[in-house]
Amino acid sequence: MEDISCELRTRRRLITASLVSSIGDGIYVPLTMLFVHSLTGLSLTSIGVGLTVAGLCALLFMPVAGILIDRFSGRQVLIGVLALRAAGFAAYPFADSYPAFLAIALVVAVGMWASSPSQHALIGEISQGAERDRLLAWDRSLRNAGMGFGSLVAAGMLAWNGSAGFIGAAVALAAVFAVAAVLVSRIPPGQGRATASPERPGGGYRQVLADRPYLLITTANFLIAFGYTTQAIALPIFLTRDVGIPDALAGAVFALNTVLVAALGVPAARLTLRGRRTRTAAFGAAVFALSFAAFAALPRLTSGAGAVVAVLAVAILYTAGELVHSAPSQGLSIHAAPDHLRGRYLSVYQLSWSVCRTIAPALLGFLLDAGEWHLWTVLALLVLTGAAILLCAERVLPSHVVGNARKATATTAPQAAGTR
Repeated sequence: MEDISCELRTRRRLITASLVSSIGDGIYVPLTMLFVHSLTGLSLTSIGVGLTVAGLCALLFMPVAGILIDRFSGRQVLIGVLALRAAGFAAYPFADSYPAFLAIALVVAVGMWASSPSQHALIGEISQGAERDRLLAWDRSLRNAGMGFGSLVAAGMLAWNGSAGFIGAAVALAAVFAVAAVLVSRIPPGQGRATASPERPGGGYRQVLADRPYLLITTANFLIAFGYTTQAIALPIFLTRDVGIPDALAGAVFALNTVLVAALGVPAARLTLRGRRTRTAAFGAAVFALSFAAFAALPRLTSGAGAVVAVLAVAILYTAGELVHSAPSQGLSIHAAPDHLRGRYLSVYQLSWSVCRTIAPALLGFLLDAGEWHLWTVLALLVLTGAAILLCAERVLPSHVVGNARKATATTAPQAAGTR
């Protein structure tokens, strides 16, 4: 009983830390350009270039993050990157030159990109099987809730006069990530460290790059990730310009998605545990494609008040695709990674998200300028190709990675039930 109680405390601290850090993401992401502009006085063009350069340089750090995770554990690296983000935001008010801004932006970007693989590595270290999937589901749901709350806080800070709101945001962000680091540090080291195992010949990143099944699911995720990025980058422009709905209602689509994912993420993950991860994730990608076809049809089929109802209905369909795809695809990335190289594997998988988010603004902007249907056609082709790759990967992935997680971990069910 004492061991079970310790494990429950470990999981609660982890998901609480995830909730707290996601509030910070919710504050920072919507205000990024305004935040930096107010604190540094730099031009928006120079800020945009600087943030892009910092993001690209941070991508080069990802392989190092994987090595550090495998060497020191996901727990240790997660504490470090959360502390790094806290230090970066605390330093922003003192960035009085462009080089200083670039240095701080790089620190923040490294912390942001490295957070996900270290967080998922820690989840992989403290849980197995169906319990691991459930913990991932709680993590996703609470992160969406935290992002939504953080966005509301960011909106409130915009109401402050002058730069006071942005200085307050910098202080709040530093405090939020520092608190998250403290919460993770309270996870017992023995709980947050995978059992050490010596690397095999040809290990390290050579083994990752030689693992064809894992590269397949990583490639599939890279293609399907464009479906996720379109919501924040391209969808608001499409809805206001081509469908003709008010700007405020375009924001309501994002809010609806956030609320549904936060509320339904855990129940949806429980349902997806009943099937094969590859097929369920592929089905979610197919639902994405169906929603893209529906978005493409909106300018021709609806107008006036009916357009708003139709947009919300298609947004729900889009969210259904996200709910169905996200849990099994994330589970695949962690279950398919061997324990002794989990950090390297997850860092490579994270690159599929990071590279997509880096190039998506240019690609989606080009497609938006090309015409109403070009965006949705290309997105549908991308996610359907990703779904096909997942189905091909099923043939070469180990059965415990693909199969029904509940059946594979039936012996752990009584223990896992305590975390619901």
